Amino acid sequence: MSTTPAVGVAGLLGRPYKTIRLEWSSDLRLLRVRTCVKPIQCYSLAAMGEMHQLLADISANPGLVRHIVMTSDVPKVFNFGGDLALFVLLVRAADLESLKLYGRRCVDLVWWLENAADIGVHTTVLSQGDTLGGGLESILPFHKVIFERSAQAGFPEVLFNLFPGMGAWDFTIRKAGFAVANEMILSGRLYSADELLHRRVVDVVVEDGEGEAAIERTLRDVDPRHRGTLAALRARRLAAPIHYETLLAVVDQWAESALGLTDRDLRLMERLARAQARKAGGAEEGAVEEIKRMELENAWGERRAGVERRAVATPGTDRRVLS
Repeated sequence: MSTTPAVGVAGLLGRPYKTIRLEWSSDLRLLRVRTCVKPIQCYSLAAMGEMHQLLADISANPGLVRHIVMTSDVPKVFNFGGDLALFVLLVRAADLESLKLYGRRCVDLVWWLENAADIGVHTTVLSQGDTLGGGLESILPFHKVIFERSAQAGFPEVLFNLFPGMGAWDFTIRKAGFAVANEMILSGRLYSADELLHRRVVDVVVEDGEGEAAIERTLRDVDPRHRGTLAALRARRLAAPIHYETLLAVVDQWAESALGLTDRDLRLMERLARAQARKAGGAEEGAVEEIKRMELENAWGERRAGVERRAVATPGTDRRVLS
């Protein structure tokens, strides 16, 4: 049970948030959550703290909010996921407990979304841009996931020898099946909106600029059947349960794995963080393009290693093929 006092609509909207902007539509009891985290659109500790406060306020006012819609105010970016600069600092300091604490804060966010139907809230999310790592993990528990066609998403963590640890396995398996989860998490590649729709990770794909209309259609479709829809969603959770204890166990494994990252791995994380900062500063290229370069470098490295192995196994091989 929440210990946050009931605040009503005025109190809900009146908090001095810096990373989220709220709008209220009384006819649908709709809370619109627009995110904007500076300098990088990611799940910083400050952003998570404000989100936790917002969700605690909603829980403390049962029946007040009927719909939540989340979008990003950052052009071409939904969310870059975890705070990579913070991760590097904590790994270099071998601060296991802080890594676990960060991960658990992330889990608490997705767990609230997982249980939103229990307090009478239907959730919708729209991505109009890059959605990476923890950003993708954070959208999977939403009841309706909408992507505009140019948006891309993926779990790039394996490129720097880590894995997405805040719900990616559980939520992707339930939404799209084990084979899709295995492919997406272990490949580290990025997927177009249409590829995600084909894999059933995304529920709806619309043309660029039509996301707002898709939100409106979703709300008008769900609202007359609100009680029945939420009852069905609660039953779905019983049929295909996700367990909080499992999410925490995976976070602990993620944190312990992070401490094993090499200097090369950490430099790759820093490289990706710099790319995120460039995109946040208005550059055309950013994290998505950097991930694609990293994918190509990894593929070239694997090809080169394969040629070298064959050269060792076959004396006389012309090593000029390696240049």
